[in-house]
Amino acid sequence: MSKNFYRCKKSMNIIRKKQYICALKSPLGDLGVWVLLLWSSSLFAQTPQELKSYLPQVSDWKISEEIEVFNSENLYTRIDGAAPLFIENNFREMTSMEYDQGEDLYITIQAYRHASPEDAFGMYASERSSGLNFYKIGGEAQGDDQNFYFFAGNMYVKMSANEGSESIGETMRAIAKGFAEKIDPNADYPAVFADFPAEGKVPYTQSYITSNYIGHEFLKHVYTCNYERNGKKFQLFKIDAGTKEDAESVLNQYFKFTKQTAPFTEGKLLIKDRYNGNIPCVWKGQYIIGIYSEAGEDIKNSDEILNSMLHN
Repeated sequence: MSKNFYRCKKSMNIIRKKQYICALKSPLGDLGVWVLLLWSSSLFAQTPQELKSYLPQVSDWKISEEIEVFNSENLYTRIDGAAPLFIENNFREMTSMEYDQGEDLYITIQAYRHASPEDAFGMYASERSSGLNFYKIGGEAQGDDQNFYFFAGNMYVKMSANEGSESIGETMRAIAKGFAEKIDPNADYPAVFADFPAEGKVPYTQSYITSNYIGHEFLKHVYTCNYERNGKKFQLFKIDAGTKEDAESVLNQYFKFTKQTAPFTEGKLLIKDRYNGNIPCVWKGQYIIGIYSEAGEDIKNSDEILNSMLHN
């Protein structure tokens, strides 16, 4: 669930797709808003038993009666050193389930529930691998004939078999498709990525970072995508600070770090980060949009690129 309030659209389906909470005008006043909040918070809230009921039946495979449930306190007992990254992405609960064909062949399903669809997508994106095949299952999926991963709603799902084969790969993809459709049939990337330009976009590099972007703890809720133009590689980012005041607070912290003292207003900015190079930005309302080059290079037509993201 997003922490921020947005103006309501006409359709509840739009609320679900954009994954925002709308502050509706209600004859019940604040009570109406709180009712909506409660409804929104439960939109993707699945219990372990509900998740198990979403698993599709597959010929010659049996769904085990046993399930295991892990929270932030004991997740490390199952995934050890990987637990901190899940917790950083607002992990809430993991449900482990299993399909089997006797004792010698099984497929394990680990369904990680996060606080919001953005967090689930961010966790998926952090583990995305260019060495795997990609599929349009859930919001996006990747895998091979022994492992499969996807996100849908506020769930990040990891599947693995104890053996790999073309048949097992087909089975996992069938399970993933049926499971994802039950979790959220309209799963997709966060809507904000529609603002990112198509020219030069590197496929499958969209990500969402909860905090500590480019080494700064105050850079939170950051949507990014990698680009390559004119032989130069760079990353576009869009920060959703929630409100104009919060965006200004983020910039104040950044300018304090860079020791830039000139006053700033909405519009074009240049952040002179001694560790990350010059970062051209545009500030508009609750959003901060910028270009980051790991190599510290100046990107041609940076103003045009940033303004195109404002106008979308």
